[in-house]
Amino acid sequence: MRHWLSFILIISVFTLDRIAKTLALKYLFLKTLKITPFLSFTYVENTGVSFGMFRDNNAFFTVFSAALIGILMLIRRRLASRGKALLFGVSLIIGGALGNLYDRIVYRCVIDFIDLKFFPAVFNPADFSITTGAVLAAFGMFSEQATRR
Repeated sequence: MRHWLSFILIISVFTLDRIAKTLALKYLFLKTLKITPFLSFTYVENTGVSFGMFRDNNAFFTVFSAALIGILMLIRRRLASRGKALLFGVSLIIGGALGNLYDRIVYRCVIDFIDLKFFPAVFNPADFSITTGAVLAAFGMFSEQATRR
């Protein structure tokens, strides 16, 4: 994946996350909208991290997220030579982290709204991007190690 494609992916993830959260704020604020028996849109303000852990630490997670994004942006170019899956995964992580960082700075919490009844937490598109990116990055690292052997 070329560097400019990686950058476009980062911006696309951030933009889609912002659009979804703007719609959630406008139409779901403190409400729940049942879509199917398994899917609802439930507005939640999360001051912690995944699954609401470590609540009321927004300032810490704002600084931590900004530092992590900075580090990943710096090493992103080096990852291109290590395979597409790793670069693609890191780009998804950066885009999602930027979306949640925006929320932390502007709203002092992360806006979550996707509620799958079989999943234990309400989440957002940025969370999905971060999780998918982490899986892809791990796959990319393990694939690279396997080919070196």
